Amino acid sequence: MNPFSHSWLRPEWPAPPRVRAVMTDRRGGASQAPWDSMNLGDHVGDHMPSVQTNRQRLRDAIGVRPVFLKQVHGADTIVLDASSQDGAEADACLTTGTQVACTIMVADCLPVLMCDASGRWVAAAHAGWRGLAGVHGTGVLESLLNASSLSGTAREDVLVWLGPCIGPQAFEVGPEVMAAFCADDDQAAVFFKAVGNEKWLADLAGLARLRLHRLGVQAVFGNDSEPAWCTFIQNSRFFSHRRDSRVLGQSGRMAACIWLAD
Repeated sequence: MNPFSHSWLRPEWPAPPRVRAVMTDRRGGASQAPWDSMNLGDHVGDHMPSVQTNRQRLRDAIGVRPVFLKQVHGADTIVLDASSQDGAEADACLTTGTQVACTIMVADCLPVLMCDASGRWVAAAHAGWRGLAGVHGTGVLESLLNASSLSGTAREDVLVWLGPCIGPQAFEVGPEVMAAFCADDDQAAVFFKAVGNEKWLADLAGLARLRLHRLGVQAVFGNDSEPAWCTFIQNSRFFSHRRDSRVLGQSGRMAACIWLAD
């Protein structure tokens, strides 16, 4: 058992007993600075044996194999099973089996974990601003919830947990980001605070909640946009690509995992 895994986040939400979920922080791994220490990303310049050690520690801690995607800030969803391997290009995944954990890596983007009230399936999505906004109001959350595998689930039976991400205290964006959300939804404007010079502070978690509510999902837990959830501010606990890369040249990646127990 990883002695640091007690510090990882466990969602506080009314999920069924067979639904298990966890999100790592930067503690408990083998990586050296600037990836210290629980870096799970194999694409950020870290020493590969360290990444492999960290991934094994995660697997040992949760007792099931995490499947790592090749995330591209898109909206594609894939279905995972026992045969699924790492590296499939997608930004959301779901499973009805117990052999693998849906896994999303982040270091400022928003991890979104989902399940249904009966514990028949679990899912995870990587929601950076591009994937969340999507095209004409259809992004990664819409793609996931409209997946054919979930067609039998009523939206009121979907439970969602939002993990840590860069918060509205630190996420400064330009007009293209605001336009991506507001062009198709006037109500999205309330999640942008003007700071001058055509810059805004954006509330990524708030925008996700808006999208979920639009989709008929009301049971949303976790990140409420307060500073405690901000990866940029909480530097001793969370990796932040925007914070760390500017100073150190690179940042590690955390993982949010959700799976079904037997």
